[in-house]
Amino acid sequence: MKPFLYLLAGFSAVVLFLAAIVQGFDLRNFFDVLRLIPVVATADGIAYFLFTVWLWRWKRLQGWLIPFPDLNGTWQGNIQTNWKDVEGKTPGPILTILTIKQSFGRMSCVMRTEEMESYSYLEGFCIDKDAQVRRLCYSYTSRPKASLRERSTPHDGTMLFNIIGTPVHKLEGEYWTQRQTAGSVTLSFRVNELLDEMPGDLPTHPVTGGEGDAGCGRS
Repeated sequence: MKPFLYLLAGFSAVVLFLAAIVQGFDLRNFFDVLRLIPVVATADGIAYFLFTVWLWRWKRLQGWLIPFPDLNGTWQGNIQTNWKDVEGKTPGPILTILTIKQSFGRMSCVMRTEEMESYSYLEGFCIDKDAQVRRLCYSYTSRPKASLRERSTPHDGTMLFNIIGTPVHKLEGEYWTQRQTAGSVTLSFRVNELLDEMPGDLPTHPVTGGEGDAGCGRS
């Protein structure tokens, strides 16, 4: 937040100076400065609104003023779980989509497969340029469809993604759950729109006897 606060302080100083010139106030006079505070506060409020709603997504601000990337949109890819069925077999890759709704101050992540949906409740970035680390981490609650809950119970878990590319084109990471299962996830960016169901153009790879974890189930 330091670069943002420095920029806001500089903006406030410029507004104060310009307002004093326009209104003919003397900045050496304490009471004149007090009379300009509402003007500065209003300008700061408008600037903050514009910045947090739109300007933070401007690519030229990424990296120096905005440390985290803009991940808004729908991502699609595969999940590979280490869960084993009663025969000791591990399901093949499970098709999935992840929708990310992100603003300057908050984020929500929803992952979907043909059988389950998961919803994040705690999200955060881990950005460290010196250590060459760019990660997205969130905890989630996964709920299977009602018809599948006898063999696949609701559960919580945590997802950790490496953010790849500038601009970002890939999310690759792993997850683990309270059911003592884990797996890997690889996603590529699809569209800016937040899809609310699995797209019909995804291929199908039937998997028998499998169960999902990261908001996933058999595909």
